[in-house]
Amino acid sequence: MAQNDRQAREERARLRTYQARQEVHRRKNSRRVRDNVIAGGALVVVLALATGAQLAYFNGGPGTTEAAPTPTPTATPEPTAPEDQNQGDVPSADIAEGRTWTGTLTLNDSVALGVELDGAAAPQAVSSTISLANSGFYDGISCHRLTTTGIFVLQCGDPAGDGTGGPGFSYGPVENAPADGLYPAGTIAMARSTSQYSHGSQFFIVYEDTTLPTDGGGYTVLGHVTSGLDALVSEIASQGTSAAGGDGAPNVPTTITGFTLE
Repeated sequence: MAQNDRQAREERARLRTYQARQEVHRRKNSRRVRDNVIAGGALVVVLALATGAQLAYFNGGPGTTEAAPTPTPTATPEPTAPEDQNQGDVPSADIAEGRTWTGTLTLNDSVALGVELDGAAAPQAVSSTISLANSGFYDGISCHRLTTTGIFVLQCGDPAGDGTGGPGFSYGPVENAPADGLYPAGTIAMARSTSQYSHGSQFFIVYEDTTLPTDGGGYTVLGHVTSGLDALVSEIASQGTSAAGGDGAPNVPTTITGFTLE
């Protein structure tokens, strides 16, 4: 009888031990599932924040950024410009005189780009550019942004050097944008944010054929490079950028050292 009682107690003890182990195992699995859900949610939040930050930057940021265009159909960066600057003191559109202007845009004292600006097709943008160039505004300003993936542009003209600066005024709307969104190599166009009235001093030079979205009106084409584009590619664009995604400051620091128009 005593032996039977002892065996019964041992059986109950083994059962309790087994049940305890099962409960521990169940709790571990429950924690593992919970942790995976939390980690997955955190990853989604991080990715969402990263995407949101990128979109904010490439669409003009807090309202003062110029950037370069976004190609279609990929989600590669787009040019942006100062959006909420003072609307006053915009140079008269009559300065361009409705004619072609020629000149030289010099980078780093070594890359001399022959340029033609079309004052008939983009009178306001060309007039503003002429006014800024002739006043010496562009002298010593950096080309702060190079894109090498999806779109192929060098963006210049920001006195702040980080994509947030401008001349103290903004204007619009978009002029002379290609209906098909194709910006051939050599195109010179104005950067802007989502607003068509956010043009300032920043412009971009297309160094390889690039397709940009037509939604929102596209980008004002000032004119084109007539010579020296090969030097820009070989000395600056081909050296790339160290930024992730092929979009950031050029590896070769680039400064406007001269801009003449007549």
